[in-house]
Amino acid sequence: MKKSKNERSVRIYDGYGYTDNFFISGHVLIKNKTALRHFTNNPFSNAIQILKMFSVKPLADVRVQLIWKHHELYAITRNDGFFLFEWQSIAKVASGWHQVKINVLDENENTQVTGDGRIYVPHSTQYAFISDIDDTILVSYSSYLLKKLKTLLTKNPYTRKVFDDAVEHYRLLSLSHTDGYLTNPFFYISSSEWNLYDDLKHFFAINKLPQGILLLNNLTSWHRLLNKRKAKHDGKLVWIIRILNDFANQKFVLLGDNSQNDPMIYAAIVKKHPQRIIAMYIRNINPAKEKFTMNLLSEIESLGIDTCFFKENSEAILHSKKIGLIN
Repeated sequence: MKKSKNERSVRIYDGYGYTDNFFISGHVLIKNKTALRHFTNNPFSNAIQILKMFSVKPLADVRVQLIWKHHELYAITRNDGFFLFEWQSIAKVASGWHQVKINVLDENENTQVTGDGRIYVPHSTQYAFISDIDDTILVSYSSYLLKKLKTLLTKNPYTRKVFDDAVEHYRLLSLSHTDGYLTNPFFYISSSEWNLYDDLKHFFAINKLPQGILLLNNLTSWHRLLNKRKAKHDGKLVWIIRILNDFANQKFVLLGDNSQNDPMIYAAIVKKHPQRIIAMYIRNINPAKEKFTMNLLSEIESLGIDTCFFKENSEAILHSKKIGLIN
């Protein structure tokens, strides 16, 4: 992210493309010099920095320009500063990562601040994976508000915990039915806010999880974060539907947990697109929802879709091998 002298900044999130359809998004914000992230083992310092990350001030109705190859597109930021570009490429685009440039314009169409973004075009593979993050990969205590806030405020990407064998499971899935050089695409969908995007990217890199596209929830403020009793999960369903529509010929595996609404969201997807979903994995993180989740997974299995209800990723790995998902 690059910043301008006129108190504006732009955050750009990795986007994706498939054949000739492309998508990338970001936020335009008022510049905040104190929001620069520093990692420390001091819980108090971590809490202060997290609160600063949630002290952002979005800018609405700002004109944004995207420049990529032969394309020059424009968008206007929403009330929360969010912008989104969608377009079709004139020429075929090779698989891999591609750079784009995004400019924030003033009222006279002059560039105020510029940022560089990336678009990922997946290789053609047999499977793709859509995974939740909190309590599926990252220990987050989503079912327990106070413990969740304590973990969020006092930890950083270096001190947050990943579930045992989750990295190994995802590594094996990323290589499933490939030649070892090309990897299966991953889409990480979360109800966590866009405020946490950079921290999550660090966490994934530190733990060597498969690189993928992160699609998160609406930007929010620190006082809403502290007062929030229930996360909104509608955005997760919207992202998944979008991915299935964008990759219309791709088969998917869904991975989540039962701390919140993943089983219901995934079940809705499976019932609408039973031919598109190969398998569904749910971590048993909430004992109070165990029976409900088991009944829901039984319904999914009746549609001919493999399911795995697990506590440890070692169980999930064995199941993936059993059904031939892992070579």
